[in-house]
Amino acid sequence: MTDVARPQTATVGWMGFATGACALVLTIVIFWAGPFAPQQSVDVTLGELAADIAKAAARSVAGQPQPAPVAPEKTIDDYLQVMVGVLAAVAFILGIASFMRRERGQVAFSGIALGGLAIGFQLFTWTIMVIAGVVIIFGIMASLSETFGDIFGGLFGG
Repeated sequence: MTDVARPQTATVGWMGFATGACALVLTIVIFWAGPFAPQQSVDVTLGELAADIAKAAARSVAGQPQPAPVAPEKTIDDYLQVMVGVLAAVAFILGIASFMRRERGQVAFSGIALGGLAIGFQLFTWTIMVIAGVVIIFGIMASLSETFGDIFGGLFGG
């Protein structure tokens, strides 16, 4: 069996580390400082959603066709999210390439770890936001169940 000499410098591993660090820092910046694109307030968004639901129901009852779907326009936030995913994937791939080149294990693992942390941080924050949204929706429905008991009749034991 022949021994393969390790490269003296862990260039690929350090590139993976730097790319993973950039992905993680960008993820945290997006989470704490974002969104960067102008956003409507929640009450305006919910009001428009309720109006769209009412219009769609009226068209359905009247037998009119629904309008064609419209693609949402992309904002800087969408591009930043894609950039985080790309940087994290590149860091992960560079870390694997560093292992394959038999560079130092700590340096190679750092690119994989930082890329995974960037993706994991995004998934964790989105999961927490979804859970909080569901709790808020159920709280609103519970508070409305007393006012509109007929609509939510069997849902809350009323």
